[in-house]
Amino acid sequence: MTGQDSDAGDDVEASVASLTRPIEAMLLMATEPVLAADVAVALQAPEHTVVEALEEIRAFYLDSNRGIEVRRVAGGWRLATASDLAEVIEAWVVADQRAKLSQAALETLSVIAYLQPCTRGRVAGVRGVNVDGVVRTLLVRGLITEAGEDSYTGAMTFTTTGLFLQKLGLDSLAELPDLAPLLPDAVTLEAELGQLVEPDTHQ
Repeated sequence: MTGQDSDAGDDVEASVASLTRPIEAMLLMATEPVLAADVAVALQAPEHTVVEALEEIRAFYLDSNRGIEVRRVAGGWRLATASDLAEVIEAWVVADQRAKLSQAALETLSVIAYLQPCTRGRVAGVRGVNVDGVVRTLLVRGLITEAGEDSYTGAMTFTTTGLFLQKLGLDSLAELPDLAPLLPDAVTLEAELGQLVEPDTHQ
């Protein structure tokens, strides 16, 4: 290989340093988590190099103790406020009632998050009230989605969405906190609910 051929190869293999600035700009403009594969296509760079650049950007913000950070969310990457500033941000936006869910909606969303996929009837059984209106609100907000019919009852089931993970700053449902320490009777309650929704095999 000649020197010219070597130089051409170096040009094709984009360096991490050359990618950090455009990637940072893309993260700033993005309204949803950005997939490394999509960035690689847009910048015509190897995906592994894009991931290295993302990790470098994340390390820069952490090491610099900035008010924002790069975080993995819902399988992608996005800019987010620093975790330790959560109380400051909450106090700042608390007056914006349009962005907040009602207590009933938060409770319903929590039930679906931990018991998904689950039906309206199952959620209502946990909360003890009709949840039709709240479920519609969560659907409109894009926090839950229809996930097909229950194999036993035929009722529509619901699961949380990528937006739900994004709003909570989680990469997957596996990062949800363990429910048992927060609600010791949860396991017993779930067992009782399971008996209530079991199909009657004698009919």
